[in-house]
Amino acid sequence: MKRIIHLLTIIVLFVGCNNKQQNKNVNEKAEKLAVNNVLNLWHKSAAEANFETYFNAMTNKSVFIGTDAGENWDVEAFKSFSKPYFDKGQAWSFKAVERNIYVYNDGELAWFDELLDTWMGVCRGSGVLIKENDVWKIEHYVLSLTIPNDNIEEVKNVNKEKDSLFLSKYKK
Repeated sequence: MKRIIHLLTIIVLFVGCNNKQQNKNVNEKAEKLAVNNVLNLWHKSAAEANFETYFNAMTNKSVFIGTDAGENWDVEAFKSFSKPYFDKGQAWSFKAVERNIYVYNDGELAWFDELLDTWMGVCRGSGVLIKENDVWKIEHYVLSLTIPNDNIEEVKNVNKEKDSLFLSKYKK
């Protein structure tokens, strides 16, 4: 009888742990889907020049890092830079062609990387989202141009003068 009780206890513990893992997997899938939807709507809002929807997807402390070395904006500076483009009805159009999303264990933090089809060619975006009042918001976004390895020397030569000028302010 003791063996049967012991065996039943092990089975109950195993089933309980298995259900917990299944629930975690379901929650993670739901969170990834929610993050994906936020990012898709964010890019769509830029393409449709919907200023309010675009910036409502970002936190009040959000940072946007653009392709130029000098583009490191807090959300208010990025709004100021972006507003004229949105007002003209022509912001920018970035379409994700591939995206990887990762959710931290507590479900309050997510990060991602994506390949984008843009007017600049293929770009890479990456960033961090946090949950604010159960809503995913973009906290940090980095946009980068992709450069084929075979072309890196050519790009370095094109950037050489501007890179030197840019870096000179850090060498004082």
